Amino acid sequence: MLVLLPPSETKAAGGDGPPLRLDELSHPELTPTRRKLVDALVALAGDVPGSLRALGLSERQAAEVDRNAALLDSPTAPALERYTGVLFDALDITSLDAAQRARADSRLAVASALFGLARGTDRIPAYRLSAGSSLPGFGALRGVWRPVLEPVLQGTGELVVDLRSGAYAALARVPEAIAVRVLSEDSRGERKVVSHHNKSHKGLLARALAAAEAEPGSLDDVLDVARDAGLRVEREGAGALCVVVPR
Repeated sequence: MLVLLPPSETKAAGGDGPPLRLDELSHPELTPTRRKLVDALVALAGDVPGSLRALGLSERQAAEVDRNAALLDSPTAPALERYTGVLFDALDITSLDAAQRARADSRLAVASALFGLARGTDRIPAYRLSAGSSLPGFGALRGVWRPVLEPVLQGTGELVVDLRSGAYAALARVPEAIAVRVLSEDSRGERKVVSHHNKSHKGLLARALAAAEAEPGSLDDVLDVARDAGLRVEREGAGALCVVVPR
């Protein structure tokens, strides 16, 4: 099983790993694209105003450009420990025991505008690049990633559970994946799509799927694991589910 997580704009600083080694990351077929984007991002960092414009940042966020400038020299950390924020707080990867962490490293992967796909054990530095960014000479990143990333994701042979946000899902389509959405329900039973609970409940679902001893192989298995973890989930058609939370 492969669970696709959205990344976060915020990243943990530091790390105890060596500087970025692109040839040691998973899915080596993505290495040429990763290298082009890393080199472009480092070069762009030499132009701070240009970086701020391309990355959609304010002047107060100039430290993010500094991170990009140091991409090739910064310490690295496992991808599942690099990203921070609501979803990753709910995932709480460092609290898993050794067996659960091994399963998480195998089953979870982070969609990345810079690396395409970062598996749990991939060591990466802190950086700033979002799916909506447009680097000089590259245009929209979906045009960069789709030709190389879609074959990887569509050819895994694994059950894919897609927790990505829309912008990251656009980088590579996975038609056969199980789609997940989060709905709030009020006392009258009326439901609507929510943003506030979306990330935290996707993080809880990812944690449940990562920790499960038996690897889910179908939508029914995913539903069972989620329910055993205390989540209220429902099937939506043949290839989708929703997590329902009280409003």
